[in-house]
Amino acid sequence: MTKDIKIEFEEDNTRGRFFADLGEGHVAEMTFVRNHNQMIIDHTRVPKQFEGQGIAAKLVVEGVEFARKNRRKIVPVCSYVVVQFKRHKDWADVLAA
Repeated sequence: MTKDIKIEFEEDNTRGRFFADLGEGHVAEMTFVRNHNQMIIDHTRVPKQFEGQGIAAKLVVEGVEFARKNRRKIVPVCSYVVVQFKRHKDWADVLAA
């Protein structure tokens, strides 16, 4: 299922999100607040009927890749993202000190 999901991105001066249209009005998203070169990830949400399919993980991976490409650091506040950073030591390069 997650292979076919297209992750999209939108951002203004202070906020942004990575999101996926899952069809029939369902959207999965990971939101952040921007503070200079930091992305403070504050929320990840996947509709209940889509849980357990790796969608949230794909959102976080997209965020990590975006941070690397754009020289940003991530401040994980969302509990799901905090756990993912603990599991993926190879993301330390984008983790804010």
